[in-house]
Amino acid sequence: MRQLREGYTTGVCAAAASLASVLWQTQGICPEYVALEIPAGKTLELAVQPICPYVCGVRKDGGDDPDETNGCLVTAKVRILSEPGVIRFLGGEGVGTVTRKGLKIPVGEPAINPVPRQMMEQAVRSVIGTAGAEITVSVPGGVQIAKKTFNGRLGITGGISILGTTGVVRPMSEEAIRESLRLELSMCRAEYGTACAFVTGYAGEAYLKRTYPGARGIVLCSNYLGYLLDCAAELGIRQVLLAGRPGKLIKPAANIMYLHSHTAGGQREIVCTHAALAGADQGQIRQLYACNTTREMQDALEAFGLAEPVWQSIAESACENCTARTRGAVVTGLLLLDEEDRILAASRQAETIRKAWWNCGTN
Repeated sequence: MRQLREGYTTGVCAAAASLASVLWQTQGICPEYVALEIPAGKTLELAVQPICPYVCGVRKDGGDDPDETNGCLVTAKVRILSEPGVIRFLGGEGVGTVTRKGLKIPVGEPAINPVPRQMMEQAVRSVIGTAGAEITVSVPGGVQIAKKTFNGRLGITGGISILGTTGVVRPMSEEAIRESLRLELSMCRAEYGTACAFVTGYAGEAYLKRTYPGARGIVLCSNYLGYLLDCAAELGIRQVLLAGRPGKLIKPAANIMYLHSHTAGGQREIVCTHAALAGADQGQIRQLYACNTTREMQDALEAFGLAEPVWQSIAESACENCTARTRGAVVTGLLLLDEEDRILAASRQAETIRKAWWNCGTN
């Protein structure tokens, strides 16, 4: 199988363009390339396009992962202030603005996520030290690109979001990713036995590795939960611990086993159903249904005093459906984590399966 090529995020592009801008101002010439260390632990060398004085651009490369932002130009201009101070982030052409609560960025701020902000600040500070600065990020054509994304539904208007957690875009080609996921699971079965953990992305994996140091047998299922449960049953895996954010991992409560947002949402409907079962009144259900993100719903449930029973009910339903998917061959436990990695709910079987996974992965 051909190994798929990784790419890098819009956040990496913004950080590299910001670094180039301050180097141009402090060294008198726009660099052709900049070296940038990213959260994934790699150092990338990125080509820089000079746009106009002190405005630099870096073109996004999504690797072999199809993405609406692949090939777009992300530009940055840094205004260096004369006094020590904070670094402010401004949204230029094609960068959206947050207009609703529940996202990682406050209302009114440009849709530049926390990790890209950290990368940009680190890159700029490496040159200007403690001086204050303003960084304006733009994406020419970003307004049109945003129409092909879910930004409008999330309350982000006027352009795209500058995203990225690790800085790396991992390829998600359908056939290739299924083959590689099955291979990883097969190796996990051979090395660690009949219990393993599934995570949908970086957050769940980081939580398990941090909470259970030295643990192995963690498989990235991405959006392919149902497919990997089928593979687990075929390979003789008997217990699976799921861990991750509710945005994806509440979907199995509605028997949605392919987790990509382009295929199915359903989060509002799932939360509203279980809130009604927990005793929410019609007004509360309407408030929940008006929420655009799981974080917004989480805050609403806390305000209603219904968070614990609702998340627990969702976790149990998700596990029942996952186990039913394999006709009982694979028993599933679930740890639902909020954005601060606090446990929203742990299903009844989660602790038993966690112990089995821990024993398999550390012996």
